[in-house]
Amino acid sequence: MSDLLRIAGTVNDSIVDGEGIRFTIFTQGCPHNCKGCHNPQTHDFNGGELVETATLLEKIKSNPLLDGVTFSGGEPFCQAEILAKLGADIKILGLNIVTYTGYTFEELYKDYDKNSWGKLLEVTDFLIDGKFIIELRDWQIKFRGSSNQRYIDCKKSLEQGRAVEIEL
Repeated sequence: MSDLLRIAGTVNDSIVDGEGIRFTIFTQGCPHNCKGCHNPQTHDFNGGELVETATLLEKIKSNPLLDGVTFSGGEPFCQAEILAKLGADIKILGLNIVTYTGYTFEELYKDYDKNSWGKLLEVTDFLIDGKFIIELRDWQIKFRGSSNQRYIDCKKSLEQGRAVEIEL
C-alpha cells in the first residue's frame, strides 16, 4: 500500500517547471495565499483529490523522456513527509527533483533535522524558494515568477548550512 497525497493535478511533460522535461505534481493546500498566485485553485486544503503515490510513480516510470520531477503547489512542504518518501523512490529512477515553496530556504533549514521538512529538503536537488510577490513579477527570469524567488542548489546548501543560489 502506498501513501495518499492530496494533489490539484499533474503535468506529464512540462518544460517550464525546471530544467529539461519534467513530470510536475501540483500539491493541494497552501497557507501563503500570495496575491496574484498562478495556481489559486491549489490553496484550499480540502480541494483537489487524493492519489496513491504508487500511481504517480508508475506514471513517472512510464515516461522515458523525463529529466526530473517537480513538486509544485500549493505548498509541497505541507505534505513534506509523503513527498520525501515519493522523492526517495524517484531518486532511485535517476531523476532529479525540483521543489517549489513559498517558504525561504532559511525557514525550512531551521531545525530541519528534527522535522519532515528536512526529509523533503534532502531529496530535493533544486529548491525554488520564496513567496510570489506580484510587485516583483519578472517575466525575464527562468522558472520563477518574481525576482525575490531564488533557484537554489539544495545539496550544496544543506552541506554549507546556507542558501547556495544557481545563476540561470
